Amino acid sequence: MPPAAAAAQPYIARRPKRADGAKNYDAILAAARKAFEAHGSEAALEDVAGQAGVAIGTLYRHFPTRAALVEAATRDGLADLVAHAAQAGGEPDPLAALTAWMQRAVRHFSTFRGLVGILTQSMYDEGTPSHAACAAMHEGGAELLARAQAAGLVRPELTTDELFDLLSAVAWVRENASAERDGSSRLLENFLTGVVLPEPAA
Repeated sequence: MPPAAAAAQPYIARRPKRADGAKNYDAILAAARKAFEAHGSEAALEDVAGQAGVAIGTLYRHFPTRAALVEAATRDGLADLVAHAAQAGGEPDPLAALTAWMQRAVRHFSTFRGLVGILTQSMYDEGTPSHAACAAMHEGGAELLARAQAAGLVRPELTTDELFDLLSAVAWVRENASAERDGSSRLLENFLTGVVLPEPAA
């Protein structure tokens, strides 16, 4: 009998090797991304299957749960944040690197309505499909924050969890903003004003 911890591992969808399965998988993912962007994380999966040209049973064979489908649809964006954090860690200005990464994170967190809540839960819940990717992304952000703090550019008392609380709040504003009024960029600027240390006098 496998260990209980192994049995509890969340299902992570993988692209099939067979051509017909891969074609259906790709079609479902493309349709899901469009549906989530248009209707949020609660978009009807029956509509996703219809737009992909497959039966709902085919969708569930590839993505047994809505969480598995959301994870697959947002996997590339989280991987991009992880890669960007690793690259930005070598930039000469730690504050500029952190700020650019935060802006990128806000854009991804608010890709569609409901995503910021899903990612917030996934960051701390090992039973969710997106947990591993969120944990890696969290680590990348933590390293950028620590580097900026070590350089004396960001308040040392700001924790990584608090940083992500700030990002989630800004992303929520962006996620729910109308096309005519999006105050998320201004809100992020205000947050940064509160955590960035003033430059020492010459």
